[in-house]
Amino acid sequence: MTASPWQTVVAQPSELGESPFWHPDEQMLYWVDIPARKIHRCNVFMGTVESWPMPTEPGCIAPARSGGLVIALRDGIYRARQWGGALQLLAPALHDAATTRFNDGKADPLGRFWAGTMYEPRDAARAQLFSLDGRRTRPALELKAGNATTANGLAWSPDAATLYWTDTPRHTIRAWDWDSESNAMSHERVFRQWPGKPEGWQPGMPGYGGRPDGAAVDVQGNYYVAMYEGARLLKLSPAGELLADMAVPAQGPTMPCFGGDDLKTLYLTTARHGRPARELQTYPHSGCVFSMRVEVPGLPVNFFID
Repeated sequence: MTASPWQTVVAQPSELGESPFWHPDEQMLYWVDIPARKIHRCNVFMGTVESWPMPTEPGCIAPARSGGLVIALRDGIYRARQWGGALQLLAPALHDAATTRFNDGKADPLGRFWAGTMYEPRDAARAQLFSLDGRRTRPALELKAGNATTANGLAWSPDAATLYWTDTPRHTIRAWDWDSESNAMSHERVFRQWPGKPEGWQPGMPGYGGRPDGAAVDVQGNYYVAMYEGARLLKLSPAGELLADMAVPAQGPTMPCFGGDDLKTLYLTTARHGRPARELQTYPHSGCVFSMRVEVPGLPVNFFID
């Protein structure tokens, strides 16, 4: 049996780890635990983890160029000037927070913050994708895309000409041409699609490869996507071709990111929230953060600018 290339970075599991990023100035790994309502950061060299409780579920976060974080909570986009600092509302959500919350998101190459939503009943395509320009006098959410159930997989190509966005329940990654200056999206298309989950499928059974969740892009434009319930991470070419299929030590991987000085360490968050007991016996480290070394470096995190 071949030894797994994955290392356990954070042994204390999250319920649902998401939105990881490597902060190059602080040399720290950040991520959120959505149902636990916490933001975490880890000094991977010391193995120490700090946790910051949130008033509602943090769907995603991004570092801010002037310090601190921008945070998508259930009811709006907030700004914290420093770790543990006061939360300032930048823009209230445009959705009904009783049924919808923010989910996957990040900053774009020009410093705007993007966040998609998740319609929790999951019986209609009511999830949307928004962007927020913090340099405006009165920042407001701008609707960029919709017709989804669970927003995920947001990423940009290295030349900032292509934007990717996923609807996880539909097993579909979409792509658009993107003009960074005008923030205009055009030429929508299907980047990659997978078959749906077979009726009656249970974890451990064959016949299902998972559905696309969070994603990251490397300097060659390859798109790494976590396949939730598939226990794998896929590497897709800029044309959507499968380049690598990597088994991971959790049935529910959620989102990768690149980090370290050379951006050749691939980090991966995972989930254990709501997973069946038999699955957690098979994957006891579900919810932990893992890492592995890769040959091609990833793109660095984009900073929010305000």
